[in-house]
Amino acid sequence: MDQPLRRNSEQPLAQLYPLGDAAVVLQFGEVINEATHRTIQAVGAYLNQHPFPGFLEYVPAFTTLTVYYDPWLASQAGRQNPYKRVAKLLHQLLEQVPAIDAEATSAVVEIPVCYGGPFGPDMEFLTRHTGLTPEEVIRLHTEPDYLVYMLGFAPGFPYLGGMNATLTAPRKTQPRTLVPAGSVGIAGAQTGIYSLPTPGGWQLIGRTPRRLFTPEAASPSLLRAGQRLRFVPISQDEYAHLQEHEL
Repeated sequence: MDQPLRRNSEQPLAQLYPLGDAAVVLQFGEVINEATHRTIQAVGAYLNQHPFPGFLEYVPAFTTLTVYYDPWLASQAGRQNPYKRVAKLLHQLLEQVPAIDAEATSAVVEIPVCYGGPFGPDMEFLTRHTGLTPEEVIRLHTEPDYLVYMLGFAPGFPYLGGMNATLTAPRKTQPRTLVPAGSVGIAGAQTGIYSLPTPGGWQLIGRTPRRLFTPEAASPSLLRAGQRLRFVPISQDEYAHLQEHEL
């Protein structure tokens, strides 16, 4: 039998507030951690299984879940205030959400990365900043299994948790006007992968030949929130081979 999410009887699971006239934000505290992430995943999964009238979609973030709805349908054809009705339904839903099984969402996706050289133009900066050798940077970057907290910035761009704090580095003072798709970068205490060619200011240490976003595919994003990810170092020859075969 599913166990309910743990709650403090004096504090609600989430704070609700409106976002415009067709969305509600559920705020699950202020701290970014795996417990909050699992709660957001559980609420999203339960909402998919038990949608309310007018529900359209939800967008998860580090500590929030934004729920979008059709105001007319949610208001029961204009008979009620749509936000108040949706907020009431969401409060009721939160009382029913079962805790998510952390192990069930921990399948690891391997991302091959060619580090340094032409694919990692900021590796030299990172070694100077951290005092590490390139080999140490690669070892520390590939050791953890990262958690995909959310996708954002660009379609399919993963925000990852779990990077070794030794690799923390500031963003570039002058962002690049174009970062190639597949570029792996570090900004602050985070690491991520550019899913599309976009401007960006992260310190680039490598690149993957894998396509993170394929708009014509049935499931356009390679990754999703809640997945585990592991970086695997590869050579330039391996990169060229994998790119040729469109991994």
